[in-house]
Amino acid sequence: MKNFLTLLCYRLFLLLLTPLILLFLLLRSRSNPAYRQRLNERFGWLNQSFQQQGIVIHAASVGEVLALKNLVEKLLLAYPNTPVTFTTFTPTGSEQVIKLFGDRVQHCYLPLDIVFATELFLQKLQPSLMIFMETELWPNLVAQANKRNIKLLLINGRISNRSIKSYKKLTWLFAPCLQKFNAILSQSTDNQNNLLAIGAQVEQCRVSGNLKYDMLVSNEVQNKQTELNNLLAKNKTYWVFASTHQGDEQLALDAFARLKQQYPNLLLVLVPRHPERFNNVTELAQAQGFITQTRSSLQAVNDNCQVWVLDSLGELMALYGLADIVTIGGSFSAIGGHNPLEPAWFKKPIIVGPNMANFTDIMQQMLNHQALIQLPESQNISAALSDAVTKLLNNSSLAARYGEQAHQVVKLNQGAVDKTLLEIALLT
Repeated sequence: MKNFLTLLCYRLFLLLLTPLILLFLLLRSRSNPAYRQRLNERFGWLNQSFQQQGIVIHAASVGEVLALKNLVEKLLLAYPNTPVTFTTFTPTGSEQVIKLFGDRVQHCYLPLDIVFATELFLQKLQPSLMIFMETELWPNLVAQANKRNIKLLLINGRISNRSIKSYKKLTWLFAPCLQKFNAILSQSTDNQNNLLAIGAQVEQCRVSGNLKYDMLVSNEVQNKQTELNNLLAKNKTYWVFASTHQGDEQLALDAFARLKQQYPNLLLVLVPRHPERFNNVTELAQAQGFITQTRSSLQAVNDNCQVWVLDSLGELMALYGLADIVTIGGSFSAIGGHNPLEPAWFKKPIIVGPNMANFTDIMQQMLNHQALIQLPESQNISAALSDAVTKLLNNSSLAARYGEQAHQVVKLNQGAVDKTLLEIALLT
C-alpha cells in the first residue's frame, strides 16, 4: 500500500510538472532545434512501425551510447531475429545511435516518465526485456514494465560517493524501483554498495565491471581517422581539449597563449561537448586573436592555423588516435569530468582537472598506475595547465610512458560486456 501511494504521488507530481518540462524543451530548442522535434515520442506516441517482443536498451546521451556500442554490436550478433530498440533522451544521443547503427536497430526517444506516455510506449513495443544504463532509474516506467511481466536489467550501475547523500533522501522513491529489477550489474563494489544503500537487494546485485573499458574501434572509426588525418597539417603537434563546457575554452586559450611562442607548431583543438555551443566557441577563439578554423568548413588545416574547432558529432574518438596530448573537459568545474578511457586506448598522455567525480573508480585505477596527470586545485589553473603541457612536450619518453600506462589500465579492466551478455542470456 505504501509503495502504491508513493508511486501515485510521483505520478501526480510529474503530471503537474509536464508544462514546465515542455517549456524546458522549447527553451533548449532555441539553441538546438532538435529539442522541439519528435515531441510525440516524448509522450510515447511512435509514428513508425516498430517490431514488438524485442529488447529495449536505454542510454541517456552520447557518452552512454558510445559506452554501449560494443555491447549492442554483440547483442545484434547473438540475437539476429530479435528486434532491438535503442532509446535515448537527448538529440545528440539520438544522432549518435543513428550514426552508429542505422536501421540495424529501432530507435526513438524514451518517453517522459508520465503514466499515459509510458503506457503508450509499452503498448506499442511490448518488449520482453528492458535494459537501463547506469543511473537511468524511471520509477513509473519500471513499475508499469514490471506489472506487464517485462524482464528488467540495470547495467553498468553507478551511484558515486559524491551523489549518494542526495539519493538517500529519495530512498522512498528509488528503493521500490530498484527492487523491481531482475538483476543489477554494477561497475564496482563501491557502486554496488551505494545501490544497496538506497534499496537494492543483495540477491539482485552483481559486480560486472565498467562497460566503458570494453571499447570497440570499428572500421567506421578507422575510416574517420583517415578522413581527419587528410585535413590535418603534418608539421603540427596536436593538443586536443575534449568535451569542453563553458569556461573550459577560456582556460585552454589562456594556457595556449603561454605556449604558442615557445611551440609555434602547437595546434589547440577544441571539442565542445554540446553542438549549440559550436559557434560561440569559434567566435571566442577568433575574438581573442587566434587564427581559427573549423571542422565544418571541410578545409585542410593550414600552416598558420592556431585553433581548430571540431564542430561535429561522432568524430572525437577518431581524433584521439591522431592527438599528441589530450585534456579532458568538464574536469575544471562542477561538471565532474568526462571519460578518459578513449584517449587511453590510443596510448595518449592525458591531463585532467581537479574534478573527475563522475569517474571516481576509473580515476583511482589511472592514478594507481600513474597513467595520467591530474592538476590540483589552483588559483592559477591555466598556468598549471600550460606547465603540464610543457612537461609532456619537452619529454617525449614521459609522454609515451603515460600513454602506455593508460592503455594498460584499459586492458586490465576489460570483460564487462561478456558478463552483461551472460546476464541477458539468463533473462531471455
